[in-house]
Amino acid sequence: MLKGHRTWVFENKPTILSTATVGGPFEANGRVADDFDLLHEDLWLGEESYEKAHRVLLEEAMFKAMEKAGIEKEKVQFLIAGDLINQMTPTSFAARTIGAPYLGVFGACSTSMEGLALSAFIVNYGGADYILTGASSHNAAVEKQFRYPTEYGGQKPPTAQWTVTGAGVALISSHGDGPRVTSATIGRVIDMGLSDPFNMGGAMAPAAVDTIEAHLRDMQIDASYYDLIVTGDLGKIGHEISFDLLRQHGVNVEEERYQDCGLIIYREGQPVLAGASGAGCSATVVYGHLLNRMKRGELKRILVVATGALLSPLSFQQNETIPCIAHAVAIGDGGDES
Repeated sequence: MLKGHRTWVFENKPTILSTATVGGPFEANGRVADDFDLLHEDLWLGEESYEKAHRVLLEEAMFKAMEKAGIEKEKVQFLIAGDLINQMTPTSFAARTIGAPYLGVFGACSTSMEGLALSAFIVNYGGADYILTGASSHNAAVEKQFRYPTEYGGQKPPTAQWTVTGAGVALISSHGDGPRVTSATIGRVIDMGLSDPFNMGGAMAPAAVDTIEAHLRDMQIDASYYDLIVTGDLGKIGHEISFDLLRQHGVNVEEERYQDCGLIIYREGQPVLAGASGAGCSATVVYGHLLNRMKRGELKRILVVATGALLSPLSFQQNETIPCIAHAVAIGDGGDES
């Protein structure tokens, strides 16, 4: 059901039947390492290229999610996923392995919630019983495409962020026990004229604010309705900007209830500059750490606002500014109140 201008309310509350997260060596030293299902000791994952290793991350997460739910891949009716690499080849090649009908989606680092919103919509209206959805990124592969190869040793400004090596996947179902997807607000493209690819957080912050405001307006609720509102990967700079903008726009959200996945995943002292980024950032933190907190009863309702910068190497070379987007998905613990 459409509520307001851009929010879907899922009356049947599709279930997040299982999730799985896979990370790399840097994530193994992070703050939420214990919430990963599998952590690798090196970036190669036994493959001959970083891009092939990227594919393996997603494959492992998908198979682990199915294993945890006791579902064979033949029962998965759709795969909805994406990544940051050109033409989303790691995801498409992983889809070849799974063999399920495949919808590739690109929302940059907002892909995780774009996929979850679409999956919940399809399941809610009887379009499928089992959908796999997720997002992934690989530090070395993404850095090589969007910035400089790691081996180059290029100096980065303090506004830059560290791309997560990780994949997060959820199995969405029309039945079963688990957290429930209750609503989703689809973002619009917001471009404030920023063009610095090393300041993604600052560029994406207005898009996050726009979507949060739209969600609260459409749902006719206050920010206090949620135990936690978490953005995808704004990092330190973007998180502070978005918090200030929300306050200026009259959205009173408590500081401790407003967090960012890019500030959750790594420990203080890890050399990540302004924080984490990448399509795998929100996917791993939400499908690992935050849903584990929900299962332990620490959180009842959360709003995940995944953020994405819709630039490409080509658009940067043509001196384009950075259009950004944010998609919000509300998740409840499965109780009557959600």
